[in-house]
Amino acid sequence: MKDYIEERTLEISKYIIEHKATVREAAKVFGVSKSTVHKDVTERLPDINFELYKEVREILSKNKAERHIRGGKATKIKYQRANNKF
Repeated sequence: MKDYIEERTLEISKYIIEHKATVREAAKVFGVSKSTVHKDVTERLPDINFELYKEVREILSKNKAERHIRGGKATKIKYQRANNKF
């Protein structure tokens, strides 16, 4: 079981780095919860591969800093669509 978790952690981490993906996007691709992805890359990964962890942490920090912008864009689109229905 431990090997599976380590393998999943490495695969998720590589996916996040290659695609500059968010935790939510990675969770969808791998069919696990956001909590699982977050635990894998923040708690398990440093013990498995610290260099990979530093790369993932950098991407996740950038995503976190930009999340309010993505949320604002999504809200804008939502209301534009709602206004165009009438």
